[in-house]
Amino acid sequence: MQLITPNNFADYELIDCGDFEKLERWGKYITIRPEPQAVWDKGLSEREWEKTAHVKFISKSSSAGTWQKLREMPDQWKVNYNINTGTGEKARIGFRLGLTSFKHVGIFPEQAPNWDYIYQNVKKLKTPNPRFLNLFAYTGGASLAAKAAGADTTHVDSIKQVVSWARENMELSDLRDIRWVVEDAMKFVKRELKRGNRYNGIILDPPAFGHGPNGESWKLEKNINEMIKLVQDLLDPADHFLILNTYSLGFSSLIIENLLDDKAGKNLNIGELYLKATSGKVLPLGVFGRFAK
Repeated sequence: MQLITPNNFADYELIDCGDFEKLERWGKYITIRPEPQAVWDKGLSEREWEKTAHVKFISKSSSAGTWQKLREMPDQWKVNYNINTGTGEKARIGFRLGLTSFKHVGIFPEQAPNWDYIYQNVKKLKTPNPRFLNLFAYTGGASLAAKAAGADTTHVDSIKQVVSWARENMELSDLRDIRWVVEDAMKFVKRELKRGNRYNGIILDPPAFGHGPNGESWKLEKNINEMIKLVQDLLDPADHFLILNTYSLGFSSLIIENLLDDKAGKNLNIGELYLKATSGKVLPLGVFGRFAK
């Protein structure tokens, strides 16, 4: 099993984590946010955290809260990521970040190695004008990486405001012509199968639970097996790659292996994404399965 962390994300730094919180730098600004995986003690003192941070998220419920500003900073700002293209060529993607009421700021930095993998594997595809599908796509890091590599890219998320945010990120990245779809991921996949459409690359990064735009229910443990079966049938049989990424407490890498093994066989790569803090702490942030043909 591989353990993978970003190694070229200059605009992001995990400074410290512990006591169910994390201290992070995003460009020039430093945040304190909840982190349920950080069950150990902090490496730095509370005084060091408070003195360093610009803003701290205060939870009001399990899913929402407010930001307490400790030092002056804007509510929105921008960062960049330089993709590891594997060839030395330059590919930059940009993100607009913001202080949301759900503790997120707009990207999950541990996903950067998946962005690298997508870019590199799109470039390896033999199919002219390859097609890429990003399901549960959020603000579009994977979509940007695929488009930057030259793929005909479809971005699917159930929340209209998030898709609008992803469109901003496309423009910041000097990209164009990503296909935006606001729809329940399961419904979209079933419709694409009926239409006979196929994709050369697919990523799924589903939440533990959620809802579609019309109230459709998603629960990872209940729905992921059906989704994986359908998604694998969307792949071009001869020229493809797939990534399944999950962030859910207690969701084992062995579950990922069992879900993907029949299709991937010996090509399956299982691993865990993590961030290493400057203080020395290591924060696990989900398991993944990837394969390519």
